[in-house]
Amino acid sequence: MKSVLFVCLGNICRSPIAEGVARKLIEEGGHGIAVDSAGTGSWHVGEAPCKHSVTVARNNGVDISHLRARQVTKADFQAFDLIVALDASNYRDLRAMGCQNLVKLGDYGYGGADVPDPYFFDGFEGFENVYTMIRECVSELLSKHL
Repeated sequence: MKSVLFVCLGNICRSPIAEGVARKLIEEGGHGIAVDSAGTGSWHVGEAPCKHSVTVARNNGVDISHLRARQVTKADFQAFDLIVALDASNYRDLRAMGCQNLVKLGDYGYGGADVPDPYFFDGFEGFENVYTMIRECVSELLSKHL
């Protein structure tokens, strides 16, 4: 695998965290893999990750503050070796767009569970739980695909 794209709904909470975690793990492992993230929706294009995502990542030694949301395109399916959906809804949307090289992040450590969207949570604790789930699943995904 030479490249991976993480996809959630708006690209301001979950997928930027996954991108940041993957970049850190890849760098620590000395691997040369391109990593990016995107959203299936266009609502947040050009925006930075939400403040709780930036904070939870920073608290864990990952800087995602420079990332900017973008919408996934069909061209991404050719540009990236692996497309990783953060939940079943994103998976269905990507499949409907014709994506074939697709997996769901929760299949790598959480028995296929969706990574819940913390954007709709009250408070910060949900972001911490989502970070932990993403960190464990991204680590497992990379160990299987490197």
